[in-house]
Amino acid sequence: MSGNYAAIIQDNIKALYKNETRNAEAAIGAERNGDEILFKAFGGQCLITPEGISLDGRPLTDPSGVVVSLYALHATELPMKEQPFKAFKEMDDSMPYAGAFATHTENILVPRVEAIKAKLDVIPEKLDGTAGPDDMPGDFSMVVQPLPKIRLCYIFYLPDDDFPASVTCLFSNNAGSHMPTDGLADVGEYTSRTILNLL
Repeated sequence: MSGNYAAIIQDNIKALYKNETRNAEAAIGAERNGDEILFKAFGGQCLITPEGISLDGRPLTDPSGVVVSLYALHATELPMKEQPFKAFKEMDDSMPYAGAFATHTENILVPRVEAIKAKLDVIPEKLDGTAGPDDMPGDFSMVVQPLPKIRLCYIFYLPDDDFPASVTCLFSNNAGSHMPTDGLADVGEYTSRTILNLL
């Protein structure tokens, strides 16, 4: 299976370097040194070369590498527009992915809501984020930036006597300009997994 992911990643990289009319570093929000494209991804230092993708020196040949390569291939030169944040269901053609998004992005964090609250000084710092806007609902929230032009706003509700804990994840307003909708679902999943790893 990893071979299939590696092949997809390599195909995306070939398409990225083949498009000589696109200013890839401006679109991605990256720095370029010859064939090397460098930017932050999921809290780490990402490097793309014609040979592959690495994150903090570790080769990415799994689904997260596919996500990074999709972003690098599809991001546009439009600046990121953060607000108003958008729910995943507001994205074009999101219905087929809505169930998986809820399960793999939001619900996996529900059992750890209290632990996340205790790490609010660590998680946003690692993921180039901040505390959530003051007008957000919920008991607390945070904004993180897993990719240079995509931000996610997580809204957390602590459990009480009447309701269990819950989590809502919103996207920066024009995230859909920089990533296909199925890729955005994966961005949410891998961001949530990064949050769990930071706990």
